[in-house]
Amino acid sequence: MTDKTEGEIDSLFEAPPMAEQERMVEAVLFASAEPVTVRDLEHRMPHGCDAGQALEHLRNRYEGRGVRVVRVGEAWAVRTAPDLGFLMQKETVETRKLSRAAIETLAIIAYHQPCTRAEIEEIRGVSVSRGTIDQLIEMEWVRLGRRRMTPGRPVTFVVTPVFLDHFGLESARDLPGLKELRAAGLLENRPPPGSMPLGEDRNEDDADDGQPELFEEE
Repeated sequence: MTDKTEGEIDSLFEAPPMAEQERMVEAVLFASAEPVTVRDLEHRMPHGCDAGQALEHLRNRYEGRGVRVVRVGEAWAVRTAPDLGFLMQKETVETRKLSRAAIETLAIIAYHQPCTRAEIEEIRGVSVSRGTIDQLIEMEWVRLGRRRMTPGRPVTFVVTPVFLDHFGLESARDLPGLKELRAAGLLENRPPPGSMPLGEDRNEDDADDGQPELFEEE
C-alpha cells in the first residue's frame, strides 16, 4: 500500500460550508475583547477553512447594518457603525483629559511615525518631558519602534493598534486632517507649536504654563 500524498491527506478533511465558516468568524469576533488576526482565526477554525474569505463575506453582509466588520491594523473586529456612534455616548462629563503637550506629541508620532524624541522636539519647538511619552505608552496608544541606524541608535515611537481601534482607524493613513481634528476638539485654534521667534529658548514646562497635567481631574 502506497503512502498518501499530503494533498490526498488534506482532501480527507472537508472544510465546513462557507456559510458555517462565516458563523464561526462572527462568533469569534463578537466574543473577543480585542481585534483578531486572520492567522488567529485560522488556528481556531477547523482544518481547511478560509478565514480571509469568510471575513470578506461577513464584512459585506454587515455593510449598512448597525455594526460593521472593520479592519484594525492587521486584525479585524466588530464595531458600531460610525453614524450611530452618538447612541453610545455617555451623558457624564469626561473626567480625564489629555494635556496640550500630550496631544501634540501623540499627533506628531501618529503623522510622522516612526519618529525619535529629537524629531518630536524639533517639530514641536520645545523639549519633550519623559513623563509625556511614558503616559502615552502606559495608555497603550504609543509603543517603541525600531532603532534608527544612525549614530547613537535612537529609539523611535509609533502608534499602536489600540490607538487605531480607539479612533476607529484601519491604519495611520486614515488619520483626519487638521480641520477635522479641531472640529473634534482635539486641537485648539491657537498658534502652531514652534511659532516663537528663532533663538528664543523654551522648554515643555514653559510652553504648558496654565495647561493641565497629562490627566486632569475636572
